[in-house]
Amino acid sequence: MRATRALVAAVAATGATLVAACNPGVAAPAHTGTVAAPAAGAVRPSSAAPAGTAAPAAPVLVQPAKAANPSPKPQARPRPAVGAPCSATARACVDLSANQAWLLKDGNVVYGPVPITSGKPGHRTPPGTYRVQWKDKDHRSSEFNNAPMPYSVFFYSGMAFHAGSLNAQSHGCIHLSTAAAKTFFNVLAVGDVVQIVP
Repeated sequence: MRATRALVAAVAATGATLVAACNPGVAAPAHTGTVAAPAAGAVRPSSAAPAGTAAPAAPVLVQPAKAANPSPKPQARPRPAVGAPCSATARACVDLSANQAWLLKDGNVVYGPVPITSGKPGHRTPPGTYRVQWKDKDHRSSEFNNAPMPYSVFFYSGMAFHAGSLNAQSHGCIHLSTAAAKTFFNVLAVGDVVQIVP
């Protein structure tokens, strides 16, 4: 009971100090020395404070402010290229249904359209966005009987732009005329974006 009274007195004294601190010019209420009895069922401290010391103040729980939950920003769609069916970020663009290809710079066509052939059934060229991985001017296929693939620009899993027949479909590569294959080889650099649309 003595500990409870000390605790209530400490809280009352603190409250009086806070009233005076927060309201200049308002006198703190005088402590009357009377302490209300604890309410029935109140939790009593497990140990009394040593004589002559104030009981520790009860902890004050402060709820953290809830951070505003910003809604995610929609991803900006890349602007379309001018004169080709790909995005402006593409450096090379291939339209499989039109059998055409272009070279782009800053979203504008700088070469093309040129005719192409692509993968035959069972070896279709997959639409998607890729990057130039490597180049080989005098490449020969290790998979197809050492077949020549001049001016190869590889962009996906063994698939490349290269000079080849414009009358026969490939095993997934993009066939270009020899003149177009030379241009693609000379213009495209490793890391450039290649976009292939259906």
